[in-house]
Amino acid sequence: MNVGLAVARSARRYPGRIAGFDDHRTIDYATLDERSNRVANVILERFGVGRGDRVALLMHNRIEVLETFAGCAKSGAVYVGLNFRLTEQEYEAIVENAEPRLLVTEAEFAELAGSLADKFGIPVVSIDDPGPDGLEALLASASSRPPATLHLVRPTDDFCIVYTSGTTGRPKGVLFDHGAVLQHCGSAMIEYDWRPDSRWLMVLPHNSSVMITLVPGLTVGAALCFTESRGFDGERFAEAVHRQHITHTYLVPTNLFRLLEHVRDPAPLASMQTLGYGAAPTPPERVQELVERFGPIFNQLYGMVEICSIGTMLRKDDHVRALREKYQLLSSCGQSSYAIDVRVVDEQRNDVDVGERGEVIFGGPYLMKEYFRDPERTAQALIDGWMHSGDIGLADDEGFIYIVDRKKDVIIRGGHNIMPSEIENVIFAHDDVLEAAVIGVPDEEWGERILAVVALKAGREVRPAALDDWCKSSGLQSIKLPSSFEFVDALPKNLVGKIDKRALRDTRWGSGRRV
Repeated sequence: MNVGLAVARSARRYPGRIAGFDDHRTIDYATLDERSNRVANVILERFGVGRGDRVALLMHNRIEVLETFAGCAKSGAVYVGLNFRLTEQEYEAIVENAEPRLLVTEAEFAELAGSLADKFGIPVVSIDDPGPDGLEALLASASSRPPATLHLVRPTDDFCIVYTSGTTGRPKGVLFDHGAVLQHCGSAMIEYDWRPDSRWLMVLPHNSSVMITLVPGLTVGAALCFTESRGFDGERFAEAVHRQHITHTYLVPTNLFRLLEHVRDPAPLASMQTLGYGAAPTPPERVQELVERFGPIFNQLYGMVEICSIGTMLRKDDHVRALREKYQLLSSCGQSSYAIDVRVVDEQRNDVDVGERGEVIFGGPYLMKEYFRDPERTAQALIDGWMHSGDIGLADDEGFIYIVDRKKDVIIRGGHNIMPSEIENVIFAHDDVLEAAVIGVPDEEWGERILAVVALKAGREVRPAALDDWCKSSGLQSIKLPSSFEFVDALPKNLVGKIDKRALRDTRWGSGRRV
């Protein structure tokens, strides 16, 4: 079994069912199957791409993503989705690592693609080029029959490389084979209640949506809605959900905060059945607001790129239970998902006792193969078959996991380890605060002092002294109280919308900054 066969199977079962759509175009499964066959044949015959060779995709969210993605899977090529928010230097680092044999792009990125092509000797195909070398002309001249590779691609063959957002340095290429992605697909379909009649709104860029959106959606025969993913607007999101009768989506916490701020009426989200969220901690007070306003449609994912996506889930019924009888569950990231083993361990990788802190690690059938061509960093993260998250957490007696903080984010003040998330949750609970990030900055006496960087809701004003009083009244120990507050219009985000603490530290640590 491979991902290409999943597309062909959905076409046989649901030929007339919509596979992808936006405000201007739709494509059904029969057409997607036929056009992705042509893409595969172009890749193989026109450009000589072999099984295991990489094909890079640089474009915004649009239906052509499905065709190219499925074509890569059928041909045995390795899909490399490129985030469209990177700098040219970052693209060059990725291309140097991946060495793609082909770059597929669109008109907006023509100049950048041309520069990369010249520097690295890569052929480029544009989906917007109306000429004889454009994608449409190439597809028209290609066979619509399934490529010979369709039944030759094995579960152990490489399928995709997902490049990390780069908050810990140069991007890492996380390599997966077909088998791992399809194993994860089964868990994702169960956890997100995927059905053939599901309509999923893709808010995140396609390169970040492979595991929980593209593969499960195409496998089950659902419809994927492509939308603008540059800059999240809560009102625009709600309008799209209502107009397109969306049933499923996935957001990051910064998106949810804007949804709460700008969408007071739950009616536009009436069609929504499952709204996933994750990628960063979400204060329980905000989660409570979301459930009370929009209903029990939320489930929280905790995991990492290196395990496809899903490690644990705080499911919809867990949210309901939390509001009825066990509120602290809203501070957890749920229990382990299907087919994955989640442990909390000490430095010797021994399980810690219930309630004790340790590092969260993952084992199972859908771990990455490696960081592509980076054995050193692979060996640091993937140890004896266990993927190390770098997160500090604890487990309760029911197996619910509570993430305390990132190892690298811990503030060491006067010899004490301080978890920024504990302070952030207090600041988040203030009604005027939209976003907050707590970091350590150099201090001659204490080693590090605590800086809280805060973005307020539109039109709100809060003095630092008021936030200081708020933190003191919360019961935080004195050593955990922020030394200072800094107000900004917006906090920096990485490529998937998570608050970028590295960027905050980079501008506040000087030449001796830690990363």
